Amino acid sequence: MSEALAVKQMDTGANAGVAAQEDWWRGAVIYQIYPRSFQDSNGDGIGDLRGITQRLDYIADLGADAIWLSPFFKSPMKDMGYDVSDYCDVDPSFGTLEDFDAMVARAHALGLKVMIDQVLSHTSDQHEWFNESRQSRDGDKSDWYVWADAKPDGTPPTNWQSVFGGPAWSWNPKRRQYYLHNFLPSQPDLNFHCEAVQDALLETVRFWLERGVDGFRLDTVNFYVHDQELRDNPPVTSGGSNDVPDLNPYGFQEHIYDKTRPENIGFLEKFRALLDEYPGASSVGEVGDGDRSLRTMAEYTAGEDRLHMCYSFDMLGPDFSAAHFKKCITKFEDASEEFAQGNSWPCWAFSNHDVNRHMTRWADLANDKQQFAKLAGALLLSLKGSVCLYQGDELGFTEADVAFEDLTDPYGITFWPEFKGRDGCRTPFAWTSSEQHGGFSTAEKTWLPVAPEHKAAAVEVQAASDTSIHAQFKRFLAFRKQLPALISGDLTFLEWGVEGLAYVRGEGADAVLCVINLSNDDVAFELPANMSATALENHGFEFGFDGKTVSLGGHQAFFAALG
Repeated sequence: MSEALAVKQMDTGANAGVAAQEDWWRGAVIYQIYPRSFQDSNGDGIGDLRGITQRLDYIADLGADAIWLSPFFKSPMKDMGYDVSDYCDVDPSFGTLEDFDAMVARAHALGLKVMIDQVLSHTSDQHEWFNESRQSRDGDKSDWYVWADAKPDGTPPTNWQSVFGGPAWSWNPKRRQYYLHNFLPSQPDLNFHCEAVQDALLETVRFWLERGVDGFRLDTVNFYVHDQELRDNPPVTSGGSNDVPDLNPYGFQEHIYDKTRPENIGFLEKFRALLDEYPGASSVGEVGDGDRSLRTMAEYTAGEDRLHMCYSFDMLGPDFSAAHFKKCITKFEDASEEFAQGNSWPCWAFSNHDVNRHMTRWADLANDKQQFAKLAGALLLSLKGSVCLYQGDELGFTEADVAFEDLTDPYGITFWPEFKGRDGCRTPFAWTSSEQHGGFSTAEKTWLPVAPEHKAAAVEVQAASDTSIHAQFKRFLAFRKQLPALISGDLTFLEWGVEGLAYVRGEGADAVLCVINLSNDDVAFELPANMSATALENHGFEFGFDGKTVSLGGHQAFFAALG
């Protein structure tokens, strides 16, 4: 297909990028690192902080603005670090506080912001707070967790279910009460109705801010507060949950009493007030709220006194269609108008450590899977909002097939084989194709095996080709940074009667037209009669353009300056 007939050159000196601004987070590209799987520096088969430091140049060279680290705090690792036993220290498997400080210093030297995962809704049952709380009903921390008496017949206080399967209540014989755990029994929920709990958690956040952290990803941010009256959840009457597998009874309920309580807003405002003491500090909340997630995202990011941005699971599911993406974006924007006059801010992702990789969920639709990976990246990076890229997205990694005997994820072990859990998206990163573990580790055995197909698509392999998925991500990230509209501009959809998306980002002299072909077919897009456009280059996609009609092959895209 021929290149554009009219091409506008971009000013490569324009817009040095979001990282130097105080609102760097708005439109930022955040690269998620799963520390256990990124780089092992000491040969024990587990990734660590020193390993991350060694590889930061790779992320900076890719063109990301920030990194987000999944938990590295002290933990018994029943849920791979999302069960914290000490909020203010590094687990020895990942290194030391000095290693963390060195990593932050190196990241900042490279122009990268550092965000860390804060798991505030619950702790490990080995946290000193829980050890004290379960001793008696009248101790100093007796109300720091959610305790409740049994019903007269001995059954749990409510019908609430755990996300990981089974009741959300476990019996403690010493207190002769049940305690709440929305996840594993070894992850007791903190009681956010207790002001001392909120204060203690905020002090742990301050601890990391003082060490130079630039922001926080807040795990299960809508789970913080529970209904004090302990009312039962009603059954699902329509829709259902999009956050859990269909086989999980958690999805049978409308979760109106065990999460997303109105009192949650008060804590978010306290959290934001703390962050505002540190100029440039930011936050992104994870919202798992079924059909209400997009609305909750908008509510939690409304105004200047809540979270900066949120993401949900709405784009982390099986649906890859123009109708689905348009519905998600429109639903969020409508809620944003309601709560914040359009000023709420999303953070979109297609993959992360909790879901099957999008190249497995979606790419069976594509005739050319490499081209599909490139197109999916361009779509994500041209939507309004900030972006989270999960390690390996830029290489087109698919979900790894992990044998049952190698599983570590309690979620997958419980529901195997109907649901294989999250280990398949957490396998170690492949840097090379020739080494035993893809350059991740020199250990005899790694904590999860490296996928052979990932080694075949390793960084070393793709970096040598200008047509690789990696090369295209790097190219498009550079292209995006030159266009303010693609970073922070509003989004307006245009009508298009094919399986694709056409929209304008921004307005006035900076506006950019985006035309994304989501299908395998050749398609044409006719510009509106009152629109004039000059095609942009350097984004890596092929197109035809005669000034009024855009011609695209399967999974190709077009970008143009308007006016």
